[in-house]
Amino acid sequence: MDSVLANAHPEETVFGEVLDVTVPLRFSTPAEEYQALRERAALLDLSGLGLIEISGDGAVDFAQRVLARDVEYLTSERCMMSLVLDESGQIVDQVVVWGRENGMFLESSCGAGPRLLEHLQKHNDEGVDIVDRSGDLTILGLEGPYAWGVVGRLIDGELASLPFEAVVDTTWNGVDIVFGRTGFTSEYGYQMIVPTESAAELWRQSLEQAVPAGNEALEIAMLEVRQPVIRHEATGGVDIIEGGANWLVDITKESFIGKEAVLEAFNGSVGRRTLGFSGGGSVPEPGTRVLAAGQDIGEVVYAVHSLGLGATLGLARVDAEFAAAGLRFTVGDAEVTTLTSPYITPKSWSIPII
Repeated sequence: MDSVLANAHPEETVFGEVLDVTVPLRFSTPAEEYQALRERAALLDLSGLGLIEISGDGAVDFAQRVLARDVEYLTSERCMMSLVLDESGQIVDQVVVWGRENGMFLESSCGAGPRLLEHLQKHNDEGVDIVDRSGDLTILGLEGPYAWGVVGRLIDGELASLPFEAVVDTTWNGVDIVFGRTGFTSEYGYQMIVPTESAAELWRQSLEQAVPAGNEALEIAMLEVRQPVIRHEATGGVDIIEGGANWLVDITKESFIGKEAVLEAFNGSVGRRTLGFSGGGSVPEPGTRVLAAGQDIGEVVYAVHSLGLGATLGLARVDAEFAAAGLRFTVGDAEVTTLTSPYITPKSWSIPII
């Protein structure tokens, strides 16, 4: 599926496949776009995120069962992240749950909308209404230490200072939109859910205030603050403890699909853990072995060239006894050092919204 904003992007835009969608990978260079994310304000084409509406009698009960976090009291003024798991505790997707007056939106990770929709339909024992809204609603994002200024000039200054995970129904140019304070990079972040027929105009007006950033720069910035990129990390039968995604599960919640497997993972053997590392001149491929004093202790999950660190940055899944910061490992031909997250300090942490 192509981006609904493809015709609004310049000819030199580089597109690529991410699971089931085609998204802009870069508009200029990753360095320029990364700088906008970390130093100024970046505009994100998030049309590759699926948007599924759940409504009708039993919608809350259904959502409680399919989501790993408690959403029973989620109002239309809030959103939150959660995992969706299968019966074996494997990750189907990481979603943003948007509270709505008569139900909720589930926002998939990039390219995972069709898979998420299939899973929800399969488990719809309550007979709720499940509608893919990805065709008629489009998501745009603004992120960066000065993204709040763009929001003020583009829509409404009061929206810039919304609390994290707050949601407001508002208007832009007479068009009804859903506006939320969210984020992928630990910089100030906002999302706008807008009717698809108005998305291109909102994109063009936003370009007057922000620099467009593609998926490549976004995923680099996400890794730098240990924001999960599910398509890279939920592989090879890894459980949520091994993958480090347990913060997206409410283990005390009465029940949800996959809970038994999650409890087993929590109470199980020591297993493996995922941690960050940096070092070396090249970017190792997933599956590259990780050695400690010549002993094979794990493998690379994925890695990138971090523009913030100016070095290779990656995730490795290693035996739990080696999951600590400050250790020296060998990855391929390179010596690397393990890190504690976040791996860079976002500029937004020291810049107030004014």
